[in-house]
Amino acid sequence: MGNEAIARGAIEGGVQFVSGYPGTPSSEVIVSLSRVSSKLGIFVEWFANEKVAFEAAFSASSAGLRSMVTMKAPGINVASDALLSAAYAGINGGMIILVADDPGPHTTQTEQDSRFYALLSNLPLIEPSTPQEAKDMVIWGFELSEEVNLPVILRTTTRVNHTSSDVLLGDLKILNRKPVFKKDPPRYVRASMRWNLDRHVWLNKRMSQVQSLASKYPFDIMLLKGDYGIITSGVSYTYVLESLRRLGFESCSILRIGLVNPISMDNLSKFLSHCRKVLFVEELEPFIEERVRALSTIMNLDVEFHGKFDGILPREGEFNIEIVENAIAHIFGFKSFTPSIKSLSVEPPPRSPVMCAGCPHRNSYYALLKAIRDLGFKVDEIPVFGDIGCYALSLQKPLEAIWTEHCMGASISMALGLKLSGYDKPVIATIGDSTLFHAGLPALVDAVHFNANIVVMILDNATTAMTGHQPHPGSSVRADGSPARAVDIVSVVKGIGVDKVEVIDPYDIPKTIDVLKRALLNRDGVYVVVCRRTCAILSRRMGEKFHVVKVNYDVCRKCKVCISTYGCPAMSWDPARGPVIQSSCNGCGSCAYVCPFKAIEVY
Repeated sequence: MGNEAIARGAIEGGVQFVSGYPGTPSSEVIVSLSRVSSKLGIFVEWFANEKVAFEAAFSASSAGLRSMVTMKAPGINVASDALLSAAYAGINGGMIILVADDPGPHTTQTEQDSRFYALLSNLPLIEPSTPQEAKDMVIWGFELSEEVNLPVILRTTTRVNHTSSDVLLGDLKILNRKPVFKKDPPRYVRASMRWNLDRHVWLNKRMSQVQSLASKYPFDIMLLKGDYGIITSGVSYTYVLESLRRLGFESCSILRIGLVNPISMDNLSKFLSHCRKVLFVEELEPFIEERVRALSTIMNLDVEFHGKFDGILPREGEFNIEIVENAIAHIFGFKSFTPSIKSLSVEPPPRSPVMCAGCPHRNSYYALLKAIRDLGFKVDEIPVFGDIGCYALSLQKPLEAIWTEHCMGASISMALGLKLSGYDKPVIATIGDSTLFHAGLPALVDAVHFNANIVVMILDNATTAMTGHQPHPGSSVRADGSPARAVDIVSVVKGIGVDKVEVIDPYDIPKTIDVLKRALLNRDGVYVVVCRRTCAILSRRMGEKFHVVKVNYDVCRKCKVCISTYGCPAMSWDPARGPVIQSSCNGCGSCAYVCPFKAIEVY
């Protein structure tokens, strides 16, 4: 896997400090490194959020160690303040900033193109096309980083992170450097505007040095053949190669840009001087295309450009071989190759992700909706703000519980804003344990400060489940499985100043409903309900046993209430018999409460 290759590259590059926050498609880098960290003497750990992780890695590199920080695309938004200041300060030990973008998107709320952060921060950015290059670019990136004393952004996309291929390994590098942090206020203190101006000048000079070093590192690939050319980057390069092979267009010249910022002026000038027509092939925004078009004007070169600006290729979604091949064929006058594929007479139904069998979050939302109805409210008049995590899947039928899923921690902020705007009915924020530590606490502090009358449901399943069950500050283990001191959510919430805090087990649906009714009827300040139950998948892995659940078909009236209101994926429907309990049932027995005729029996 590409992420495993990146982890290997970090080891071969002599990394000593690795930090990050879980986020698909980047998570497997730290997961892979954590398995060997103690043996190799590398610090590898998950942090509360990307900003904290970034600052920790930056400090290690400032002290002379080689470090890496990992995150998915939205994570660099969280770390952006630290990113820009780090560019002014520079580093002493090499630092790689892994940012994994997600064209598609597959698992991310936006199709963010993080390459623009390289321009904003004025830092070098490199982009691999394959797992092999991902490994190698980490090593080269460390060397470049130390040569110019700047962090280097390694931008990947899902197809590189999660693609599996053979990778040629190199030797391990064990540096064993000791951290030394020297006092240097003009470099590290941003309170002086004079110093800030001086550091900006320093940064620009360093980036000019990167430009002069471009030929030293094999980031770019240039194949000069005919006067028709393609400029590409990332995984799109592999699509270009396959498309040209299928079209029989072997005379096409190619410039694969691996050093995306700054673009090598020498390579670009040589390529554009050779070509009279150029197609840009890059996913998401026309980042390279826009810059090359601009740079070509100062080179006084007469080249015909095509790409996203003239609609040849889309700015949305992932590319594939067919999209790239059709674009090449259209621009350069070829007949595209379209393999004969038999069309399906029946389209396969969509398979939306759902909460797992026995997921405690399903019970929490089921109880919340029932409490709302029991109190005489209409479900569509009580806003339920969601957040980032497994519980966002409550948007699916039959619950359709959350109204929003904006960004990390936004559930409490948005609930607070609506209530402070004068909304006269209960307002609810639902947020997971990991997300609370990541970005929810500042908003909760404000809610207490303003004595806002909101309900905050903290869905505590003891893990960062949606990205692969990584630990968080509330967990009792670290990334490598060694013991850690768990930060108790209830103590934190009470310490902030929340007076009304209740902890319930979502598997106890009647009690959960009663507690949520009290919370909804509260009219004085913040009411926090901690819905605490370990993730069902983790429980199963730990061998925890619950109950045997069966349907008594003599009692069942086939009313479908179990299906239409609860919707556990461990229960299917047989038109002849009624509900059928599948082998995926974890035995929580919650469905027994849902059945109005007590036809579901728990042993």
